[in-house]
Amino acid sequence: MRTINHFIGGKEVSGTSGRFADVFNPATGEVQAKVVLASAAELDAAVKNAQGAFPGWANTPPLTRARIMFKFKQLAEENTDKIVAMITAEHGKVFTDAQGEVSRGIDIVEFACGIPQLLKGDFTDQVSTGIDNWTLRQPLGVVAGITPFNFPVMVPMWMFPVAIAAGNCFVLKPSPIDPSPSLFMADLLKQAGLPDGVFNVVQGDKEAVDALLVHPDVKAVSFVGSTPIANYIYETGAHHGKRVQALGGAKNHMVVMPDADLEQAVDALIGAGYGSAGERCMAISVAVLVGNVADKLVPMLEARAKTLVIKNGVELDAEMGPIVTSAAHQRITGYIDTGVKEGAKLLVDGRGFKGAQAGTGCDKGFWMGGTLFDHVTPEMRIYKEEIFGPVLGCVRVKDFAEAVNLINAHEFGNGVSCFTRDGHVAREFSRRIQVGMVGINVPIPVPMAWHGFGGWKKSLFGDMHAYGEEGVRFYTKQKSIMQRWPESISKGAEFVMPTAK
Repeated sequence: MRTINHFIGGKEVSGTSGRFADVFNPATGEVQAKVVLASAAELDAAVKNAQGAFPGWANTPPLTRARIMFKFKQLAEENTDKIVAMITAEHGKVFTDAQGEVSRGIDIVEFACGIPQLLKGDFTDQVSTGIDNWTLRQPLGVVAGITPFNFPVMVPMWMFPVAIAAGNCFVLKPSPIDPSPSLFMADLLKQAGLPDGVFNVVQGDKEAVDALLVHPDVKAVSFVGSTPIANYIYETGAHHGKRVQALGGAKNHMVVMPDADLEQAVDALIGAGYGSAGERCMAISVAVLVGNVADKLVPMLEARAKTLVIKNGVELDAEMGPIVTSAAHQRITGYIDTGVKEGAKLLVDGRGFKGAQAGTGCDKGFWMGGTLFDHVTPEMRIYKEEIFGPVLGCVRVKDFAEAVNLINAHEFGNGVSCFTRDGHVAREFSRRIQVGMVGINVPIPVPMAWHGFGGWKKSLFGDMHAYGEEGVRFYTKQKSIMQRWPESISKGAEFVMPTAK
């Protein structure tokens, strides 16, 4: 049985805690590896390695750091299919979707290659007689990332390329559900010339997370996951004096106006609702159908949901793969049961999908079909709570104003979309909606690398979004310097606040 280890100080390190977790292939239900689970002592060893590497790395010229990041980008591109295969084997998402994940992650690496430009400060000559003032940005020290199972490559790449390029050392705590890609990325970074200790991987569970949150040498923590855990990460990390960027859950709506192109809207809802088995924080889980569009669109959705191609993710024609774990499968099944009890109309029931339908050897996998509800109301749990599975609910509203009010009343504010041909509606929707990422005729509006990712309300705890220029600010601290030389200093002590003169 293969063992997946830590990566500390530039090499793989086997665990000493004696604790392990099984790593499954979701398509077959088989245990394919064991991952070590760190103790607080092992976490401390990783932080100490990072702390030891920090002075030299922080003093490395930004251009040199950028060149190492560019070499890592090249290696990641050359090894994309290997990385994708790891994702599909441990997460279950289809191969083509995993390719998209890796590509979007590499976009952030490419952005980080521009770090010399991104770290430039401001300069003002002669702010007062003989005095100049400028600012610069310096790295924090050791920073950490705690990442989820659903994007084992892209989400870590939201964090470590920017942090490392800015001069920090990084400790990654990936999900134990699909931990292999983290080790592979560590190896590629070493091949790219990254000094030992600058990037470390600590496999683990809550014990490792809690050790990170209280460790005095960890200066900042980035997190992506559910809202209750994001809130815990934020409160605990902030209490211990750390910067925290904690991205939480979502309940993403897609408004379909009566003037929308219905074929395009159906394509968008099917892809965004059932892609990656709905296990992504930008998945559309609520279709908000305005006016009479519901009677036209719901039958089209029902027909398409029944014909989803659900297979082992290694099959290139697969549209949806398995659920990531048996526990997740049970949770999603429970939500579907609840939706039926609450009175929503179940049009397509994914609970009946059998693994044998997905292909040879899949009969014991964690399989589920796409599920579609109509006549969902805001009081229902399947509307209020994040299901994180292939379950799409349709809510009917009478007009645009009701659609906006419905969405703005929800506790989450991660992503949202509106399909319309009306420019005025699009503009008003973009301005009035209280959500952090908005798409107009774009179902999954994940910002590009230079814009930054993050929601509003209970979808984000902290002040700065991931990656982009806000990511650079998160992983650096500003220093202001004022300078003058003896020849310009007048004689005598000054007892008043300095002013420009």
